[in-house]
Amino acid sequence: MTLLRSIWIWGTIAFTFLLTFPVMLLLRLVERDPARYRTGRLFRWAGSLITYVNPLWEVTVEGWAHVDDPRHPYVVVSNHQSTIDIPLISRLPIEMKWVVKKELMAIPGFGWMMRMADDIPVDRADSESRSSVLTRAQTKLDRRCSVMLFPEGTRSRDGRLLRYADGAFRLAIQAGVPVLPLVVEGTLDALPKNDWRFQQRAHLRLQVLPPVPTTGLTPEDAPALRQRVREQTAAQLAAWRDVPVAAVDSQSLPPPSAEVPSKNNAS
Repeated sequence: MTLLRSIWIWGTIAFTFLLTFPVMLLLRLVERDPARYRTGRLFRWAGSLITYVNPLWEVTVEGWAHVDDPRHPYVVVSNHQSTIDIPLISRLPIEMKWVVKKELMAIPGFGWMMRMADDIPVDRADSESRSSVLTRAQTKLDRRCSVMLFPEGTRSRDGRLLRYADGAFRLAIQAGVPVLPLVVEGTLDALPKNDWRFQQRAHLRLQVLPPVPTTGLTPEDAPALRQRVREQTAAQLAAWRDVPVAAVDSQSLPPPSAEVPSKNNAS
């Protein structure tokens, strides 16, 4: 049954993207917004449909009230458990340009749609490519469109929180925009890493945490900002699982980080 259901879901996804492709192409050709906002939103909407087609999945999305303007640019960051994180996050009513592995852009059809949506490819083995990501992301933010990154860099195999890299937080400070932390849970149960078969039952959760301002911060504050966001993410995961924070952290959280200036007390 799991095999047949997985084939049906993947077939539904492929059919959805097949129908969406020509509409997206036409919209890309006529859209005048330099951020390609509507083109990207169409792509995210199509991608989010995967979270609707399995009736055995329960989906909970909370915290969107923290965001009152979809065109306010954020550097959006999230923990990463599964490929399903992407369509789950795409449920949010906001367009964001995703920083993705360049290999995904090479996938026929799907990769072309990512290019039309103006997502940002990165070659992790190429330092010049990694550096160019910041420049391209800055351009998206300047055009009042958010940018989405997974600071862990890869999916967690066991659901525990991996180490966060500084890049997303340096970008937010450099651009002078807030960090918008997301927390996902349950997606590992829906589609484990390195497996294409969808599991029968899963509770997919997405929590939008309050934006973290970067006003008054300097690049030297990036590690403290990163740690603050990571601790908030770990705390939410621990609360959902009803376990100590250390139990959700692959590295065991270090002592509390230095206080990051808030919007009210930043100098």
